[in-house]
Amino acid sequence: MAYYDFLADRIRQIFIEQNAPAFEKKMMGGLVFMLDDKMCCGISFNKNNGKELLMARIGEKAYLKNKSKPGCNPMDFTGRPMKGYAFIDDSGFDLDNDLEHWIKLCIEFNPQAKSNKK
Repeated sequence: MAYYDFLADRIRQIFIEQNAPAFEKKMMGGLVFMLDDKMCCGISFNKNNGKELLMARIGEKAYLKNKSKPGCNPMDFTGRPMKGYAFIDDSGFDLDNDLEHWIKLCIEFNPQAKSNKK
């Protein structure tokens, strides 16, 4: 698989504990967790080192507040960071409390996120 099952299981458990009915989609070589038909978070890989990344859609305010936390980096595919998104490397989600922090931010931002429904 293009993502690690262990991290996916940890994320699923947090969604269950938060009573947030997410569903999953395989996208962009990884796995995306959708909440209310909106991308909430996902698992991807760092192409340079092969390690997993948490893609977190947390909004601009939460990103600015949390960007100094360990493992937090701008989400940048093209040389231009995507506003309101962050890539969290494994140093930022190794501990369960850290992963829960990021997933809770994603869930809290989800009602304000725009849907890409066609």
